Amino acid sequence: MKIIFMGTPDFSVGTLEALVAAGHEVCLAVTQPDKPKGRGKEMQFPPVKEAALSHGIEVFQPRRVREPENVEKLRSYQADIVVVVAFGQILPKEILQMTPYGCVNVHASLLPKYRGAAPIQWAILDGEKVTGVTTMQMDEGLDTGDMLKKAEVEISPQETGESLHDKLAAAGAGLCVETLKGLEEGTIVPEKQGESPTAYAKMLTKQMGNIDWTRPAVEIERLVRGLNSWPGAYTHWDGKVMKIWKSAVADTETVATTRDGSAQVMAAGGNEPARSADAVWSVSPGRVVSVGKDSFLVQTGDGLLKVEEVQVPGKKRMETGAFLRGCALPVGTKLVQDVE
Repeated sequence: MKIIFMGTPDFSVGTLEALVAAGHEVCLAVTQPDKPKGRGKEMQFPPVKEAALSHGIEVFQPRRVREPENVEKLRSYQADIVVVVAFGQILPKEILQMTPYGCVNVHASLLPKYRGAAPIQWAILDGEKVTGVTTMQMDEGLDTGDMLKKAEVEISPQETGESLHDKLAAAGAGLCVETLKGLEEGTIVPEKQGESPTAYAKMLTKQMGNIDWTRPAVEIERLVRGLNSWPGAYTHWDGKVMKIWKSAVADTETVATTRDGSAQVMAAGGNEPARSADAVWSVSPGRVVSVGKDSFLVQTGDGLLKVEEVQVPGKKRMETGAFLRGCALPVGTKLVQDVE
């Protein structure tokens, strides 16, 4: 097929590469404009532009693809189909209906679940066990077009937003090639979408990573994984931001409540008090209740969170053991959602 490819981030690159490898003619790659990045504010190419140029594919970077002159430019290529993967702009009807096969989108969820901008991360945040990719015939709605093909991908207990991104990008690339083959052969029967059983997968923001310690440990652990690598989950400690990159829900009881309702901090997995043997205070969400050699435990609204990898200002990500060897974190320390 003669293809106009529209995409921008890393997630899109695998599909572009797969289409080229399958022998399709990608006549044009449409992507977002270059953006300044880093302290030097040097202009950086979008990943799709870099990949397209490496294959000698012409690149087009309109600020608004829906402008009449841009629509006519696309029309002039007389492509068979437009393939869209995380392009970043809403397409008008004129582009959706421009080619014989219309516009086919690769979406990172099992539609109609998780329509929206961040389906990968929200599947983890919501505790899903399985997700996947769907190829869809685009219409004027937001991820509401007829479904063409699907591929399921399991979400492992240790899955992060980053690792699931890579799995789904690879699955989507293969599925897109299969979809185009099916469309050419006339073997695909489009399927209408029903109502979505999940909330709209809204765009991620940095504020989403600000840990609310009154939430259950299981939810916070999913937050840590889902927002890894961006924007990352974080808390405030000693007036500074502490990012938490890896955690687990503690599976042992570590706090013994006394008769007066306060709590004696106990060492994880044992009956002996933790480092502060005389520490007796009211346990509240965000309180560090145990400090071990390689991790520390934090009380949440329901259960304890074991913190295994952190990052503090001016430092790289590190295992918690390395952090504890260079920084004192006494039992009883309070981690807060906002700087107090």
